[in-house]
Formats: sequence, structure tokens, C-alpha cells
Amino acid sequence: MNADADRGPGERFPRADRILSRADFLRTQRDGRRVHTRHFLIMVRCEGRQRLGITVTRKTAGAVGRNRIRRLAREVFRRNRALFPAGCELVLLARAGADQLDYATLQAELTAARAGLARAAGLSSAGTREKTPS
Repeated sequence: MNADADRGPGERFPRADRILSRADFLRTQRDGRRVHTRHFLIMVRCEGRQRLGITVTRKTAGAVGRNRIRRLAREVFRRNRALFPAGCELVLLARAGADQLDYATLQAELTAARAGLARAAGLSSAGTREKTPS
């Protein structure tokens, strides 16, 4: 049985919602605004659709830990899209200790970063884009 058949349309994570190319990662890292959490550096670049990229270096954890971080981060993104600004690309750069997080702790950390993500995306408290002075 196909696992995606059990999920609603809002809980899928299609390729179009992933940052896959090196150029897209570098553009978001170069042009994006940064939000710091205890275990992640999140770079936010508002342009296009809501997409997620995850970077975990070997310095952060071994292969099993790196894959676990990526799996958990994708799952939090997939299930809690409202935590992240719409129309923005996000790159999560894992820091030391991220491989020790469980789903609930990671979700709580990203929930706590929600206000910072909204500021980085240029959103007002009402959830609308603020106009930048020209």
C-alpha cells in the first residue's frame, strides 16, 4: 500500500517543496535572513513557494545521526507548515546536539522560533507582508 495514500493533501512533502540543488541552497544561504535556535541556524529567503532544505555536516553527527536529523526536520515541516512563513524558502543548518532531539523537542524549538521566522520573512504580527520603505 502506498504510504502517501494515507496522508491528506496538506501532509505530503513532494519534490517541489524541497530545496535540492546546490545553487538554491547557496542562494538561500547568501541572500536569506538568519534566525538562530539552540540546535539550528535557519536561513529564510522569501521568494516563490514554501520550500525546505536541510544541511547537516559530518562535524554535527555521524551518518545515522545526520539522517535522523533530516528525517525529523522534514517530518516537523510536513506536519506543521503553519509554523513556517508561506512563500519562503528555508534552509536549516543543524548544529551540535541536534542528533539528540526527539520529534516533540524539535517541534517545540521550531515553534519557539516562529516569531523570529516571521520577522525574517518581513511579516507583521497579523501575518501579512510589511511594506519596506523605498
